[in-house]
Amino acid sequence: MKNRIQSIQQYDFNPLQMLNDIKNRILPGTVSKINDQKSKQDNKTDLAEILFVTSYPPRECGIATYSQDLIKALNIKFSNALSLKVCALESGETNYSYPAEVKYVLKTSIAAGYNKMAVQINNDTLIKTVVIQHEFGFYHKQEQAFLEFVYNLTKPVVIVFHTVLPHPDDKLKLNVKNIAAVCESLVVMTHTSADILIKEYGVAEGKISVIAHGTHLVPSISKKSLKLKYKLLDRKVLTTFGLLGSGKGIETTIEALPAIVKASPEVMFLVIGKTHPEVVKEEGEKYREMLEQKVKDYSLQDHVRFVNSYLPLPELLEYLQLTDIYVFTTNDPNQAVSGTFVYAMSCGCPIISTPIPHAKELLTKDTGIIFDFRDSKQLADSVIKLLRNDKLLKNMSINTLQKIVSTSWENSAIAHALIFEKITDDKILTQFNIPAINLDHLKHMTTQTGIIQFAKINRPDIKTGYTLDDNARALVATCMYFAQTGDRKILTEIKKYLRFIGFCQQPEGDFLNYVDKELRFTSQNKAVNLDDSNGRAIWALGYLVTISNLLPAGIVKQAETMIEKASPYLEKITSTRAMAFAIKGLCYYQHTNKSDSNLSLIETFANRLVQMYKHESGKGWEWFESYLTYANSTLPEALLHAWKLTGNKEYKRIAIASFNFLLTQTFNERGIEVISNRSWQQKGMKAEQFGEQPIDVAYTILALSEFYDELKDKTYLQKMERAFNWFLGDNRLHQIVYNPSTGGCYDGLEETHANLNQGAESTVSYLMARLTVQKYRKAAGAGNI
Repeated sequence: MKNRIQSIQQYDFNPLQMLNDIKNRILPGTVSKINDQKSKQDNKTDLAEILFVTSYPPRECGIATYSQDLIKALNIKFSNALSLKVCALESGETNYSYPAEVKYVLKTSIAAGYNKMAVQINNDTLIKTVVIQHEFGFYHKQEQAFLEFVYNLTKPVVIVFHTVLPHPDDKLKLNVKNIAAVCESLVVMTHTSADILIKEYGVAEGKISVIAHGTHLVPSISKKSLKLKYKLLDRKVLTTFGLLGSGKGIETTIEALPAIVKASPEVMFLVIGKTHPEVVKEEGEKYREMLEQKVKDYSLQDHVRFVNSYLPLPELLEYLQLTDIYVFTTNDPNQAVSGTFVYAMSCGCPIISTPIPHAKELLTKDTGIIFDFRDSKQLADSVIKLLRNDKLLKNMSINTLQKIVSTSWENSAIAHALIFEKITDDKILTQFNIPAINLDHLKHMTTQTGIIQFAKINRPDIKTGYTLDDNARALVATCMYFAQTGDRKILTEIKKYLRFIGFCQQPEGDFLNYVDKELRFTSQNKAVNLDDSNGRAIWALGYLVTISNLLPAGIVKQAETMIEKASPYLEKITSTRAMAFAIKGLCYYQHTNKSDSNLSLIETFANRLVQMYKHESGKGWEWFESYLTYANSTLPEALLHAWKLTGNKEYKRIAIASFNFLLTQTFNERGIEVISNRSWQQKGMKAEQFGEQPIDVAYTILALSEFYDELKDKTYLQKMERAFNWFLGDNRLHQIVYNPSTGGCYDGLEETHANLNQGAESTVSYLMARLTVQKYRKAAGAGNI
């Protein structure tokens, strides 16, 4: 509190006596509570409580929905570390029936309630941080009471400004500066808003965080099927949504429709949303009735549909996914942000918008079009331009999804959690929840033949065909899943992947890798070295045999037959990683099918790796090659397997030395950053950044598990947890790589964004990593490893 008063004084805030009164009134009764708070925080069984001061459903309000979505995301990501509660704001006499997370209610029109609420919050020892959602309309009747409320609070405060007005008068500027002075952190949703706070209000840049308005992860559904469902088949759909009021500018679109319909008679304009409750109080349905009359005046009844409802989220997202163009027509140039058009972007809608700051930041020629306020002709021309160019519309849809992916609610939750840690000096330490195992995307990618190689977003791209590599990895993952769960339904997929591997095996025992959608081997099989693919096949087959006691005998026999048939060919392979994968598979096989020739082949490969290590390693470079490429962790892991089987101590020594060296190259203060797929790391050179692949993180986790199980070094266990959290957002970009909505995994982490495509390799890699950490989760008896 002392620091807050000093901060206010530096701005020459006039009502200093009021603050002194507040200090005398509030502080004496809170000192013991603050001490209690510290002792409770030290108790590991208590979760850190974050209180959100905000409007909240069932109140129908954009910020209410925003807060509910944010809290839901924070719970999904961090419920093992945070307890999230709400102080719900009410503007009138309505008494809502709130969900369980609502702990307090504040009537914003009653001045005395603000001070009483501050006392309650200060005396609540569970609350560690207060997050206030700020919109000027919330507090306009009691501005002074609100300011006093903020000054009263003795807990760390985060203020989220939903509107930042440019060109402030002296009163507004002083109010905002004083709010900023007494909070630990300010959140805005656009860089434009941040610049205004810095340049026009004089707020310190270091106090401001830009966290974009959150968006939903939406599994891609066929536009045609959705249009059929909502009786819009063969229509070109324009959509706008939100609580209606005169500032929405929907009449601009209606005035543009005659020209649009003349060019595209199949157009339908959807106006989704009921009238804003506050507008209804002031003027009833006057605005909606005006719009309906305008539709009649222009004879557009067959081209405009009003959906007069506050739609449930799943239904709203379906409407947005069937939309061809989203139209945003607000008349307010000072509207800082719009949740409606970012929701539309998350559904792949090309956007046509008036030039609010949010639109200027997000929209480019590749994602949408900006037109002038109230200019129906510009709007009509823009819509006609897009409707006449299907290729442009399709490209805009893809670009829009890529542009908006970083703003998912999951990423917003991570950004907020980092603020909570920072402003409490790490007294709040967040822990990522481990997502439930989800096989939906794996099964979605799998046909009767096997798993398809690539996906466009989350839709399988059958034109890319199949690979032995992906089906071998999928076989490992599904065998891991079956061994852990006993779920016999997965046997269907196990049989498919095994059958595909058998299809790829040639009469001489070797395997081809690339198969097109017509099940023909492609010319690519002749253009590239297939040793690595052969090694992976042996790894997968050997792993299957290790759970032979759980599987039907016929499946096990098929795998054993393939390994025996491949053995003569394996002797010819010399590729480093091919030998490593083969060692793993042959070691698995040797445990159940002991063979001198098999053991000899394992030792041959292991000895080659030893010789490579001795040739290349030296001071500062304890590795098998003069470079680090892909699947690096498989090499030391293979030698560890060979040591376990043979007892050769040299294998163990080199396995540990090389693996520990690799970990120094891939872990840093930010967590794990695997070798970039843009270029390999050469000996004596600094690694290139970006282009991080899920498969290399997964292979690292597999190796860390193996090393921990054998050596019981907890450092490996800690790194395993950190590596797995890479998928969940603990990475260089603080963005999720695993998509919990689909069960798929993004194809990589690029310089500024995740690659949205969710192909077989990345999805199966995540699943292997997730199943690997599962056994440690069970052993710990908790939500984290």
